[in-house]
Amino acid sequence: MDNVLTPLECFLPDGKMTFGLVILNQPIVRDQLEYLWSKAVMKACADGGANRLYQITEGMQDRFLPDFIAGDLDSIRPEVREFYNAKGCEITKTPDQDFTDFTKCLSLLLKKLKENEVDAIVTLGGLAGRFDQTMATVETLFHATNMTSLPVLVIQDSSLACLLQPGQHILKVATGLEGEWCGLIPVGQSCIVTTTGLKWNLTNQLLKFGVLVSTSNTYDGSGTVTVKTDQPLLWTMGIKKDQTDELI
Repeated sequence: MDNVLTPLECFLPDGKMTFGLVILNQPIVRDQLEYLWSKAVMKACADGGANRLYQITEGMQDRFLPDFIAGDLDSIRPEVREFYNAKGCEITKTPDQDFTDFTKCLSLLLKKLKENEVDAIVTLGGLAGRFDQTMATVETLFHATNMTSLPVLVIQDSSLACLLQPGQHILKVATGLEGEWCGLIPVGQSCIVTTTGLKWNLTNQLLKFGVLVSTSNTYDGSGTVTVKTDQPLLWTMGIKKDQTDELI
């Protein structure tokens, strides 16, 4: 069965996507935060993500109280922890150092959400700053496949990334919010990939580091991209920043 996804539906005023929201400890675009917060079924901060939330909502923190904060709690500032604790926000320490705060926070969020309550998980942050932390975000997407069948969408400013599982995917890319670029990256292992809807399509093509990686691709104008892959494959795409701001 085809997996159908409109990656940027979470930003559409008339979008039907329901989702849980995770805030990571990286720069946040305020307009994106406010809009996604207003639509999210449940909101969580991964450790230092609470610092980002507290700072960007200065003067109106009472309107942006997360359902919970989770992680090893070595990054959240004392005054931030005290504030959210006083407001009744659940704060959970998850000390397992084999997993990132993102992975542990995501696991807890999925346990709290009811089965079939949401269509996706949306994450703000995770693709900026230190390269090792960006790769840790990608690794969490692989861990997520053992936790849920829901798509986990990682958004950082004008970029989005999600992991496509083996099979056939239909990506709707005609919201008007899409940037010009997109890519398919074979993280972890090689993939045999067939696509339609791209300017440079692939037909049973081997994607593998050292052989071929489909970066800086773009769309053919049809509004739909299909991807068939035999292994997990990272999909990434641009977000048209000015259009996003206009909608939200």
